[in-house]
Amino acid sequence: MDKNEILEQKMNEAYDKAVDSLARYKFEMFGYWSSSWVKYNQLWGEFGNKRKPNPFKNLVQKAAGMMNKFKEVA
Repeated sequence: MDKNEILEQKMNEAYDKAVDSLARYKFEMFGYWSSSWVKYNQLWGEFGNKRKPNPFKNLVQKAAGMMNKFKEVA
């Protein structure tokens, strides 16, 4: 198994664990695993590959929208 295969396997594992953590209200663990995925993606790019799109982008955008609604109310 080469470094790209290992790294891709780690990225998939981090994604699965992040989603599982979020689904079980384990927010701290979600942060750990989602940030692990981001770090692995940085390494992926450093190995000469094109970085993958962040699978958590839509979730972050949704949270930003929620924060904007709170600011409008306050």
